[in-house]
Amino acid sequence: MDYTYVIIDSDATSNLQLQHYLEEFGDFSRVALSKNSDDGINDILKFSPDVVFINLNDDAKEYFQMVKELYQYVNDIPVLIGISKSKQYAYDAIKNNFFDYWLMPYNEFDIRKSLLRLKKQMPAAAEPETLILKSYQDFQYLNTNDILYLQADNNTTEFFMKDGSVINAFKTLKTYESRLPKNFMRIHQSYMVNTNYISRISYGKAICTLKVRKLQLPFSKSYRSNIDSLKKALSKNTISSLN
Repeated sequence: MDYTYVIIDSDATSNLQLQHYLEEFGDFSRVALSKNSDDGINDILKFSPDVVFINLNDDAKEYFQMVKELYQYVNDIPVLIGISKSKQYAYDAIKNNFFDYWLMPYNEFDIRKSLLRLKKQMPAAAEPETLILKSYQDFQYLNTNDILYLQADNNTTEFFMKDGSVINAFKTLKTYESRLPKNFMRIHQSYMVNTNYISRISYGKAICTLKVRKLQLPFSKSYRSNIDSLKKALSKNTISSLN
């Protein structure tokens, strides 16, 4: 399971450092970066993240008010983790039901303990296995495990299935980015792939090869960061012959 998160922090240095630490875990995915409380509450309501990291140094009073306002709109408040250069706001963070309070500069060991405790408290939920495609009064049910990749075709999307069939849907590729399980990744303006089927990544040719029929899909520079994350994830628990 990937845990989605939002960072609310106007300091570019501290939010980049935080993202670096979170990348070490591999199962935390950023959905938004907000610069203030107004953007923050909007992004929380828009993306419903699992975790929200808030730099309280910016304006602690404003952020605590934002948290109180959240209760007016949602039943389940995301896990809140406060960040500060001092313990000045720790008491107020506890009063506002923050899960944890991190001091800067960041301590890798403290972050690791906190995130492991968070993951223990929020066990992974089963990913949905069925996608419903609706066209007027027609409903088609796809097992997501049987989808090899998706390809954009103007304002429609083609689903290429494991059995060789191709199914058309009358929505854009972007529509499915947030609806499909986390093992689906955008690698190109026109392609989203089921990463469970990737057998090879060629940076030289900018191509991903699939296990089924040795299909090859291009990836573009604009999605290079996704490919880098995928390579890192696929390299875990493997036997490497690299020197």
